[in-house]
Amino acid sequence: MDQDAFTRGYFKLLAKKLIPHGYEPEKLVKAIWHGTAAMVRNDGSCTNEDAFWNDFANLYGPKAHADRPLFEEFYAVDFQEAKAFCGFTKAASETVAMLKSAGIRVALATNPIFPAVATESRIRWAGLRPEDFELCTTYENIGSCKPNLAYYLEILRRMDLEAKDCIMVGNDVREDMVAGQLGMRTFLLTDCVINPEDRPTDQWPHGDFAALQGYLKEELDLC
Repeated sequence: MDQDAFTRGYFKLLAKKLIPHGYEPEKLVKAIWHGTAAMVRNDGSCTNEDAFWNDFANLYGPKAHADRPLFEEFYAVDFQEAKAFCGFTKAASETVAMLKSAGIRVALATNPIFPAVATESRIRWAGLRPEDFELCTTYENIGSCKPNLAYYLEILRRMDLEAKDCIMVGNDVREDMVAGQLGMRTFLLTDCVINPEDRPTDQWPHGDFAALQGYLKEELDLC
């Protein structure tokens, strides 16, 4: 998907939901970004959920916690309209199915800045199911974010894996390819690549979904 288009659409939906409850759109968007930054800075001393809401409450006071049911309702109901801002390719679910049929363990290492209900919705929009993944990171269940290496180390710990036995696939040069510093193999998916620093990409195996499937078959010795 186009990350910028998704973000714009997501914020419009959120503002539409919350304006009637006293939230001014510009201030709300700034507060969401500020809370997101708090999650990115999180050192693991609390969940990302707590990091966000503690920061959000610093700006809005007790109203923030009192209105949490509104946010929960938004993600359960209104957020479903955000599907329109996401692209779709069958190759995503086909790639996961290929791995699972070969007995490969699969985790969804998405940046955990959304609640589970939103992440699970996005999984379904991609033609997959939450249960297709052994682990899905959400803001409720982890206390760090990409590109913090602690995020990847926590996934390894929970799955009882070593970095050398894993492959991180992602489309974000800064946030996903950093996993290579731990000894993981990495593959940069160039469909909708995110590379704000315009770093050279030839240093990593890269390509579209067809190239990814070929890479996985070779690296994992899949028939």
